[in-house]
Amino acid sequence: MDIKLKKYSHLLITKIIMYILVIVCFTGVIKNIVVVEIENGGNFGAVFEEDYFHSLSYVQESEEIISKLSILIEEYKSEEHILKGGTISDDEMRSAEETLYSDYQAFSRSYNPEQSEEANYARFQEEYADQLTEARDELIQNDLREYHSILQRLEEFDGPLYYASDSVNVYSNSTLKEKQQFQAHPSYMIFEGYKQELYPKEVTNNEHLYRMTESIQQLNPDNQVIYVSFTEGFLDLKIKQWEEKKEIAKKSLYGLLAFLIGFIVFLSYLVLIIGKKSFKAQEVHLHAFDKLYTDLNLVVSILLSALWFTLIEEINLTNIDVIIIPLTLSFGAVGFVLFLSLVKHIKNKTIFKHSLIYTIFYKLFTFVGDVYASGSVGIKTVLLVIGYPLLVAATFFMFPVTLGIAAWFAFKKVKSFKAIKEGVERIKDGDIHHSITVDGKGEFAVLAGNINSITDGLKTAVDSELKNERLKTELITNVSHDIRTPLTSIITYVDLLKQEKDLSKIEEYVDVLDQKSKRLKILTNDLFEAAKASSGNIPVHFEQIDIISLITQGLGEVNSKIEAMELDIKLNYPENKVYIKADGKLLWRSLENLLSNIFKYALRGSRVYIDIEDVGKEILITFKNISAYELNISAEELMERFTRGDESRSSQGSGLGLSIAKSLIEIQKGRFDIQVDGDLFKSRIYMPKDIS
Repeated sequence: MDIKLKKYSHLLITKIIMYILVIVCFTGVIKNIVVVEIENGGNFGAVFEEDYFHSLSYVQESEEIISKLSILIEEYKSEEHILKGGTISDDEMRSAEETLYSDYQAFSRSYNPEQSEEANYARFQEEYADQLTEARDELIQNDLREYHSILQRLEEFDGPLYYASDSVNVYSNSTLKEKQQFQAHPSYMIFEGYKQELYPKEVTNNEHLYRMTESIQQLNPDNQVIYVSFTEGFLDLKIKQWEEKKEIAKKSLYGLLAFLIGFIVFLSYLVLIIGKKSFKAQEVHLHAFDKLYTDLNLVVSILLSALWFTLIEEINLTNIDVIIIPLTLSFGAVGFVLFLSLVKHIKNKTIFKHSLIYTIFYKLFTFVGDVYASGSVGIKTVLLVIGYPLLVAATFFMFPVTLGIAAWFAFKKVKSFKAIKEGVERIKDGDIHHSITVDGKGEFAVLAGNINSITDGLKTAVDSELKNERLKTELITNVSHDIRTPLTSIITYVDLLKQEKDLSKIEEYVDVLDQKSKRLKILTNDLFEAAKASSGNIPVHFEQIDIISLITQGLGEVNSKIEAMELDIKLNYPENKVYIKADGKLLWRSLENLLSNIFKYALRGSRVYIDIEDVGKEILITFKNISAYELNISAEELMERFTRGDESRSSQGSGLGLSIAKSLIEIQKGRFDIQVDGDLFKSRIYMPKDIS
């Protein structure tokens, strides 16, 4: 089989097939890119957008309206305001005056260089009064044209409803004026005062939102408002269009990836075998077409690319997806022949020697060298007399240019060095948040980037140290609080026992002491286990575990607690058995901690969901319950030791359950995290799947 492969690997027919496949795949890549460019503005990102409200399309629908409304009420205000010159800035007028003053200095006989600048300028204002007025009127007319252009563009919008006002001027395309009227629609944007209200809430997570909100940063919060809403019919149409474009982008992306992979594979193989008759062959075979000079080859390739782009731009967009295939096939066929010719010359190490420039200079220097080497003293003298002045002349004309380039390059390097020096001084003085900015990609830019990386590491270390100090303080406080409470009770009741004679009360005190001592034991055991788990100093015995059976049996063991809390357990799992690789005892200890957390903090009579999912190489176990306490604390804070869901710390938990569970899961090569959404508490465990 290997002999047959070697036999056919470098045949002409193999090279032709590879060449055809390369052109076809290249055309497929271009075709899919063009389709997305036409149908979706080149936005392949639509494939990964969750819904319309997270999409770039939604932002684009709103961006132009909001920006133009913002310009109207912030800058132009009204036609009367423009005609009065209210939109002309001092800088604009000053620029016009400076231009006219330059003309006055150059062409007016009234300009007297012997007079003071003030006197000349006063004379200029008198003589050029009409031109200054014309310049001002021209600026007004430009703003007026832009003003009406914006109004005309806003009138073209059919679907979005808008209202913008600065308390004097109003721009609207409907009878709606109140904020509540716009909020009645299924999607709206309210920019009023210092607040911006976007609905639905998904819009706030749109990564392109900054494009829309940048234009309203300059609004006056005291009297300028912008309301925009979308009707249900308009939204339905746009959502349908977005879904269609997303489907096109999805198909094109898959096609693009498939053709791109094929293009890379086939082109790599073609580059490997072109010009040779076997893998071990050293000789490169050149053909008549390869006689074209390599620099001319590059020029022709560039011209072909430019011609292709020009033709694409000239073609009607409605027909481009049909014409792109034959056009790209024909240009690609020629282009890749030129490319493969260059590849052959690279393999043959003649990429420079076969260029026209090299050939000309080589023949010229060879000719001069031969003449100089073989000629008489008279011929050498003639060459020296002719050649030396030419060399001096060439150097004379090049010298100012090269000197200017060298000076500019040196200035940039000195500027970069100065920026790094000043930045290091600031960082040395304690400003670790300072970032050194150096343009370009040279050594100074790399050095600045490395220094910035060091400062980032310092900031991370400082933040981590501050957090550790805070956690240590909280740890001491919480441990003291949780241990002191039962310990104080024990001391109190021991003192009472010493003085009490009534046997019934003694028995009652003993019961209390028993409860408090057990509580103290639980706290110390949990603290010891948390320390041991976080240190990782626990032996782990991995084995194959049926996670569904483990959780089912475990729920049976704690059924009495479930019934006591009146909880409704909803267990969801795949039909087939799911196996994970873990330590059974440690895994159950982690699950038991999570269940214990639910029994302590879940709302009585609520539902608890336990989901088991196969997510590829891992098994995801999710616990979800409704908290009986208000969860006004972040998930990150809940994961810290001695933190409880109830801030009053009135519950019986130690605050170590989640921390222990996380440590135990991690030493079993799993992952653990929690999420808080209102009163919904969710904990997730990712364990490696056993595929043996």
